[in-house]
Amino acid sequence: MKNSVKLGALVATGLLAACATGSNVRQDVPMIPAAPNQNGYITTPFGGVVTSPFAEQPGSPKGLCVRSPWWTPANAQVDCNADLMPKAAPAPSPMAPPPVVAPTPAPAPVPVPAPAPAPRPTSEKVTYAADAFFDFDKATLKPEGMAKLDDLAGKIKDLTLEVVIAVGHTDAVGSDAYNQKLSLRRAEAVKGYLVSKGIEANRIYTEGKGKKQPVADNNSAEGRAKNRRVEIEVVGTRPVK
Repeated sequence: MKNSVKLGALVATGLLAACATGSNVRQDVPMIPAAPNQNGYITTPFGGVVTSPFAEQPGSPKGLCVRSPWWTPANAQVDCNADLMPKAAPAPSPMAPPPVVAPTPAPAPVPVPAPAPAPRPTSEKVTYAADAFFDFDKATLKPEGMAKLDDLAGKIKDLTLEVVIAVGHTDAVGSDAYNQKLSLRRAEAVKGYLVSKGIEANRIYTEGKGKKQPVADNNSAEGRAKNRRVEIEVVGTRPVK
């Protein structure tokens, strides 16, 4: 180890002498041999680091510091071996901002159609004088009675029909049994005519009440005329307009 130190000192001294010969240094100033720097480099007595102007030192670029025998990468100096200095961590690349996603527009509300108005239920009861429909003691419709039923059939066709109820009535003249049969035959005559006008037969109900439900006094001709009658009730629903 001592031989290596002496050899390094002699090399440094020779380099200084060579530099002094080719420079403007005064010849009468004594040269002081360079001293090894235990920090890793050969230094001059003035504290500067000896550089190599001639050839590349082992591990050192040409023209840079001359290393001493104590040199290690751990005591390298930045002015001499910048390539051995710890490298600063590269600055993190800026993160690209997340792409801006346009909000998905809310779907347009689907218009909800207004519910159709519910049809109106209807129930109409019409009373016709039997004398206008039939001759005395008969169950055959007269033309006047047919005309009235034509008008009624037209109105029924505008409905969603549920049922038609035809009820025959008589005055008090005659027996109960006879009047019962006569009132039923007249109700059936009304049904038959309405069916001929397109009303479904299974929608028409007939009944004979005879003389059991008078609406006037049977002791007068006027009262008996009121009791001879045909009542027709129509039940259904009418669409809202």
